[in-house]
Amino acid sequence: MRRIALLLLLALACSKKEQPATTTTETTATTATTATAAAATATPTNQPSLTSFSSGALVVQKPQEYDQNWSSFWMFDGRADTGWATPEGVATPQTIVVSLPEKTQLDRIEFDNAHVDGDDGRGAKDVVVEMSDVSATDGFQPIATVALADKTDNQSFPVSAPVPGRWMRLRVNSSQGSKQYIELMDVRGYGKQLTHTPFPDASGTYQSDYGNFHLKQEGTSVTGCYEHKEGLLNGGIDGRVMNFTWHEAPNDKGPATMIFSPDGKQMYGLWWVEGDTSGRGGTWNGTKISSDVGTCPHWSGGAEAQLTKELEELGRTRVYGINFDVDSDHIRDESKPTLDKIVSMLKAKADWKLKVEGHTDATGGDAHNQQLSQKRADSVKNYLVSAGIEASRLTTAGLGSSQPVASNDIDSGRAQNRRVELAKE
Repeated sequence: MRRIALLLLLALACSKKEQPATTTTETTATTATTATAAAATATPTNQPSLTSFSSGALVVQKPQEYDQNWSSFWMFDGRADTGWATPEGVATPQTIVVSLPEKTQLDRIEFDNAHVDGDDGRGAKDVVVEMSDVSATDGFQPIATVALADKTDNQSFPVSAPVPGRWMRLRVNSSQGSKQYIELMDVRGYGKQLTHTPFPDASGTYQSDYGNFHLKQEGTSVTGCYEHKEGLLNGGIDGRVMNFTWHEAPNDKGPATMIFSPDGKQMYGLWWVEGDTSGRGGTWNGTKISSDVGTCPHWSGGAEAQLTKELEELGRTRVYGINFDVDSDHIRDESKPTLDKIVSMLKAKADWKLKVEGHTDATGGDAHNQQLSQKRADSVKNYLVSAGIEASRLTTAGLGSSQPVASNDIDSGRAQNRRVELAKE
């Protein structure tokens, strides 16, 4: 299969110059003399990075890069074993600017560099972190000046000033001593988002790596098709982040995450094959060429029709368009159009009985996750009943983190695992 072959090629390409280091230490580095304090312990993994790709962050100013497999993009995918490197012979200061999905105030920055190549000191050392609420080119104020330890993951630093902004700039000024390369594997930022802006309608046609990509957004639900191996997608959108499941003939499928640029003209994605989600993922990018959704011969044409088709043919469907508050069973208002599609489907299929399943990621304890997933399933049932569906047609189950569809080791995988599924009974 083309996708599986591409995954193998990506894995081979990741080796670049030498094999990455296999041992990861988790000690804590200290800040440079200009920083405010010594670094504290790493942030708990249940707090998502606000500067990661899976949160909607995008690199808008790239540094010099070795090649696509060592692009600055990989510094923000949440994986400690993928990252950025300069071209051979370039160890001069480099600048990276990241557009954040919302106005954000960071209180802590973390860095990973245990998996840099070689033993010649090519890991990044002196780094300045700045924030701006003006633009990607102006208004930056420093929030941290740090000196990284060599080959050490989870290096965590408090910021020196609470500066809110929409853009983060990294100035990587030096390596650990190499004159040939600078490398940095992962950068994470923690704090709070100060705004939550719904993304304008993403519907349209995009020219993508896998043929034209036809996307229809209805509330937070997204469905569509693409012109490669009868491709279909079914998922949901939260801000500028779209999580979905792709299906291809004859029976290939897997999770994917797409991020839309602020102007809605570009999308950048990662995909995985279901059952093999521990790798870095394949890239899947696109450019919007029309606001007309268009169609494919193999696509039913909308969220309700897609839900109905999957339940008829497969007996179950994943629903990513139901968004809850963090660690809560409260359904956010933007999710109601998705729920209304389920109501309409159940009214049209008056003989159907469904089980509503809640699924969480693996952060938190098993007991907490099971309770939370049960409460979320119950919240969905309560909404459907309040909209006129008989309670006797609906059962619920909280499955916690027992049935992941993606890796719980990275933010994008955890987002895929937080979902509602519907199953015919």
